[in-house]
Amino acid sequence: MLVKAFFRWSETAKTCDRARAANALARAYLQSPLSEADRQSTYVAMTYLLDDPSPNVRLALADALMTSPKAPRAIMTALAEDQPVIASRVILSSPVLGDEDLVDLAGRGAPITRAVIAARPHLTVAVSAALAEIGEVAECLVLLENRTATISPFSLKRLAERHGRNNNIRGALLERGNLPPQARHRLVSHVAEALTASALIRASLGEARMSRIAREMGASAAALIATDVPYEDIPELVEEMRQNGLLTPALLMELLCLGKADFFAAAIEAISTVAGRRVRSILATGRPHAVRALMEAAGLERTITPLFVEAVLLWRQAVQEATGHEPAPITARLAARARALAPNEAIQKLIDLMAVWQRQQERREARSYASTLVMNAA
Repeated sequence: MLVKAFFRWSETAKTCDRARAANALARAYLQSPLSEADRQSTYVAMTYLLDDPSPNVRLALADALMTSPKAPRAIMTALAEDQPVIASRVILSSPVLGDEDLVDLAGRGAPITRAVIAARPHLTVAVSAALAEIGEVAECLVLLENRTATISPFSLKRLAERHGRNNNIRGALLERGNLPPQARHRLVSHVAEALTASALIRASLGEARMSRIAREMGASAAALIATDVPYEDIPELVEEMRQNGLLTPALLMELLCLGKADFFAAAIEAISTVAGRRVRSILATGRPHAVRALMEAAGLERTITPLFVEAVLLWRQAVQEATGHEPAPITARLAARARALAPNEAIQKLIDLMAVWQRQQERREARSYASTLVMNAA
């Protein structure tokens, strides 16, 4: 009887009165010691209000329910699909909405719905993954700026793959400390693509020089990324680089000069037919002719394999000389050895690149030293 009376009253009541009634009904449902019959009647009345023609009434209902874990889930999911001003409050605040509800809303909702979901505090890995897979740039940027959201390395990689060409997405990704190396590598590729696509830069530098700079930038960035790759992530990144044609002689040589033996070994294994254990054995203890044969099995030209043999031997020596610290870079010593090989054109190009790497290493060390001084002074 009470429900029927409420329905009759609501048909003629003013909007402001219906809004107050909606708020009162919701608070009574949450806070009053109702009998089971009265609780059911109150629930039916609130369900009826979901179809009220005035958004102010539905907003009043949402305001009363949105922060309570006791709110009826069916009503909250309905309000979460209402007009943005109503849905946003529920999506951002309701503890009743679980991962399944949020993922479903993201899949069926409009971009503004996904953006609000992306801004929800303490998003879980599952919801973040759904947004990373289907969200457009604006929604994914909100997700990355939500510092309370838990985003898995896999989802960060997907964001780099899907939206890494966008400057804002790139910046937000690069600010994250848990960005996986595969994602960093993909972002570098997008930057190189953007440079080569610029008509102004191409006109200024010329096609050939621009292509060379893009290749060298990609190789150098890949080598620096390799310095921070966890051992277990190396095979995946190496395979991605192989597929993109980045395992060039220049990159392989820079890896050796940086002392990244694990990455270098994985790269040689990926581009040769030699098993991983055999590759590591030859690199660690093999005689020079065995090292040279391994390099040729990896597709390196015979004109440059002598330089790679020298690099491997110098790396071994650096490891033996290192006592309780990282082996010293071999770039300078290798360049000196290379000049004694009566270098051909191919080796000379690598020698020129080594000079560039040496300058870059010196600048990195200078920046690191300056940063240390500043931190100690503070």
